[in-house]
Amino acid sequence: MNYFLMLFLAISVSVLGICHPSVAANVGASSPLESDDLSPLSTEAVNDASLVATVGPKTRGSAVLRAQILLDHANFGPGEIDGVYGSTMHGAIVGYQASKGLNANGTIDTNTWATLNRDAVPALVTYTITAEDVAGPFVPIPHDIMEQAKLPALGYASPAEALGEKFHASPALLQQLNPGQDFATAGQDIVVPNICSPVLLPEAAKVVVDKSDSLVMLVDAAGKIIAQFPATTGSKYDPLPIGVWKILGVAKKPVFRYNPALFWDAKSVNEKATIPAGQNNPVGVAWIDLSKEHYGIHGTPEPSKIGKTQSHGCVRLTNWNAITLAQAVKPGMPAILQE
Repeated sequence: MNYFLMLFLAISVSVLGICHPSVAANVGASSPLESDDLSPLSTEAVNDASLVATVGPKTRGSAVLRAQILLDHANFGPGEIDGVYGSTMHGAIVGYQASKGLNANGTIDTNTWATLNRDAVPALVTYTITAEDVAGPFVPIPHDIMEQAKLPALGYASPAEALGEKFHASPALLQQLNPGQDFATAGQDIVVPNICSPVLLPEAAKVVVDKSDSLVMLVDAAGKIIAQFPATTGSKYDPLPIGVWKILGVAKKPVFRYNPALFWDAKSVNEKATIPAGQNNPVGVAWIDLSKEHYGIHGTPEPSKIGKTQSHGCVRLTNWNAITLAQAVKPGMPAILQE
């Protein structure tokens, strides 16, 4: 089914996650938390490389948060970092374990911890909020597509949302790590996930989108998965176009050409419209164009819903994962969309 008609703009985009952190001081409780207790979180426990509590379904807390950050750092994205084990984290663990020759069971056990903890970076660090972080403008984003078209840009709705995306974290997690902070004043020191300087990716040979597991994978020439991201991959109305396609190019900060005739759920009063660029644009901050007409891989303004909701046929990633993918692909690279 037809999807988006895109206007590709040669506009540079700020690289998410650029920061100059220091190791975080202890925040909250001074002793490690039980796995079923999320608030308050202990920075001491999250940064403890000897932490080996089992992380699996229905767990949450310091061990889960540490694992999410280290998985993100290893380019096996767990989705929005929130300190809670969920479906996107399960997929990240399985992919990471398989890439390391471990038992791919989706549970972080002693062996998986030993491999993860080879990454010696502190999981939580202190970050000083900059003037740029709080400059805005911050404007509430209307849900209605016609109202979005009236705005000059679709940037962040709040400093908390901006910082959450910058550090791949849910705003709620940032609030738990920094109780009482409003995130609106430059010069404040806050505790954040350490997503700076992820593991350098080797050269990718192809992109694989897996519908059944809701994943996008970068694969090298030897067939090894070198990066993996959770994804939303279509719906029953607009199914993923299974097949072998090619990457045609990348647009950063694209506008969105909305045509209600292409959407099964469009309101009858909607008209064609140009939706301005920005982090809350319907296709996020990056569009990777596919040789299948009107289809692409792109970002999203709702990272918490990745892998949990449907799309109009295209492949949806978090904005930060879309940027990573956009930087790794090149025109002509195969894009395999499979069941």
